[in-house]
Amino acid sequence: MKQLRFFLLFFCCTLFFTNLSAQETDSAYVRNNYTKIERLIPMRDGVKLFTAIYLPKDQSKKYPFLITRTPYTVSPYGEDKYKLSLGTFPALMKDGFIFVYQDVRGRWMSEGKFEDIRPQTTQKGKNAIDESTDTYDTIDWLVKNIKNNNGKAGISGISYPGFYSTTSLPNSHPALKAVSPQAPVTDWFIGDDFHHRGALFLMDAFSFMTSFGVPRPKPITPDKGPKPFQFPIKDNYRFYLEAGSVKNLKDKYMGDSIQFWNDLFKHPNLDTFWKARTILPHLTNVKPAVMVVGGF
Repeated sequence: MKQLRFFLLFFCCTLFFTNLSAQETDSAYVRNNYTKIERLIPMRDGVKLFTAIYLPKDQSKKYPFLITRTPYTVSPYGEDKYKLSLGTFPALMKDGFIFVYQDVRGRWMSEGKFEDIRPQTTQKGKNAIDESTDTYDTIDWLVKNIKNNNGKAGISGISYPGFYSTTSLPNSHPALKAVSPQAPVTDWFIGDDFHHRGALFLMDAFSFMTSFGVPRPKPITPDKGPKPFQFPIKDNYRFYLEAGSVKNLKDKYMGDSIQFWNDLFKHPNLDTFWKARTILPHLTNVKPAVMVVGGF
């Protein structure tokens, strides 16, 4: 038994230090091989989106863009502060890309008003915006303003960033060649995080929205922004049992500060609010190559 414990302890320590060493190696590779710049990219309505761009130092050839648009922050902020790794897995950063990370409209250091799973616009004109137009405008600016690009772009994302990958497809920019939505947010009423076949998944919705849904007062970095909700007890079952009704949760912990939580209960049925937030009907005449990775 003692030998087994020793072996398990040795294995865990080896795994920990191996991962730590790999992380340090990746971090050094990013700094040694990429130059980071930060830009506020203007959208057609004048709103500017905060974008971190990692440029390969080897300028002997031209590179495609690999873009991630996220509501979760592109941190670290500052041109002297680098991500520990680039891309969804370490090998990608050695394959030759200009890596682009963008705070979506209304999140963290980007301007504008955030809207959860923003509906596709049916309006026309420069003030008619949605996540598709923001993606189009971002790619257009990158191709025209970042040196040494080859005029091609790809987008990938997991979960909520997967949703923003999907929204790049309607009326896509000609430079967009490949898109990979991975476990993407797609329909929050039928089968994604908030409803399971129409039934509210309360525990997940509350824990997510009490942190993610808290509005920020202005463009701000996460260290200065709203802090996540701290549960008063660690026993989730007891917390929700003692909370009583959903109204009690709202009155005690949220008030009217979280718009999407209010919307959840204004629209308990599959109505136009939810149908407008389903991207699937808009996925017609898709031109880029697409690889969808299934959910969990």
